[in-house]
Amino acid sequence: MARTPAPSAVRRWASRETTGGALLIAAAALALLWANSPWRAAYDAVAHTVVGPAAWHLDLDLAHWAADGLLAVFFFTVGLELKREIVVGSLRDPRRAAVPVLAAVGGMLVPAALYTAVVVAAGDTGALSGWAIPTATDIAFALAVLAIFGRGLPVAIRTFLLTLAVVDDLLAIVVIAVFYTDDVAVGALALALVAVAVFAVLVRSSCAHPVLLAPLALVAWGLMHASGVHATIAGVLLGLAVPARPVRGEAADRAHRYEQAVRPWSAVVALPLFAFFSAGVTLVGGPGDGSPLAQAVVPAVVLGLVVGKVTGILGVVALATRSARLRLPDGIGLRDLLPVGLLAGIGFTVSLLIAELSFTDESTAAGAKIAVLAGTTLSAAAAAVLLRWDSRRARAADMNDDGVPDPPQPVIGGAPDDG
Repeated sequence: MARTPAPSAVRRWASRETTGGALLIAAAALALLWANSPWRAAYDAVAHTVVGPAAWHLDLDLAHWAADGLLAVFFFTVGLELKREIVVGSLRDPRRAAVPVLAAVGGMLVPAALYTAVVVAAGDTGALSGWAIPTATDIAFALAVLAIFGRGLPVAIRTFLLTLAVVDDLLAIVVIAVFYTDDVAVGALALALVAVAVFAVLVRSSCAHPVLLAPLALVAWGLMHASGVHATIAGVLLGLAVPARPVRGEAADRAHRYEQAVRPWSAVVALPLFAFFSAGVTLVGGPGDGSPLAQAVVPAVVLGLVVGKVTGILGVVALATRSARLRLPDGIGLRDLLPVGLLAGIGFTVSLLIAELSFTDESTAAGAKIAVLAGTTLSAAAAAVLLRWDSRRARAADMNDDGVPDPPQPVIGGAPDDG
């Protein structure tokens, strides 16, 4: 048998959902260990190393390059995925999309309310600016946990989680653009939108080629950064500009092709480096008042991710399916939404980004970040246990209780798990 060429094997490995999740965990763990070791000064020195041209206001340290630059690559893939879901995916049919969309809304409102209640009760009203931290879902991490521990469950659960997470990220993007943008340079923002518009025209033409598209995307990103709007928004807009239906007689749509090309770089390079520079919180020094662990944001974020997400998603779906005559997709029951709600509590990437944008006080920001890591870990662990429990239970003929037996369902992993 002929051996698989090395580049193809590497690309397949990088494209696996489990690969991205494993690298995220490894990068965050390495950062935490280094930042709390005797060599933590070296970690700070690396994170705060400044590179880039000052004349263009791009003299940023490596931590900001990871958050503003590399993370834009991830948000570009989010934009591509969102475009495909809207045009040809589960968001195309409003009735089919209604339940996961409502679940995403509930999964944002309840964590935000719970966070607000906790910090107000603690008397730390200065921490209210972080209300959006526990509202986000990390698509890559959540799907990785589902792929590992959800073998044998219906693929419809993955589709539901993906739809929920994509809508969640869309709402998080809106939140970042509206609530975490201070001063906007209107001229630079207008030029950024012009660059995105030119990109949209070019990406649909016969001249679409990375040699032309990549520099134009960099210009749009640079102008968005200069405008004061978080530069990752440029990545989303550029992704949404790519056509999600075949054009000019092509066999596959360009959004799908670009996603396949960019996602390995996002999963293997962009997200792990962002996690490495963002998760390096120093906890050494004890739990006194100046310690990150003593901040009110810690229980607020953890409760928001672990409890708020599940409560919001289950509560809204229960209301929608009982009072609005909506139904879950075939093959999915309310019992499946408990692990799904916990998977949605895996905030990680976007939650860490919002934590950085929320606070100027280093101790509060560090507390928020460690809470994100703790809440993500608890949510992922609980979801893993419940996914295994769910996969071992017999499934009813009509899981979504719509009065019609569910058709045969393809399963995650390709075959039921024998356990």
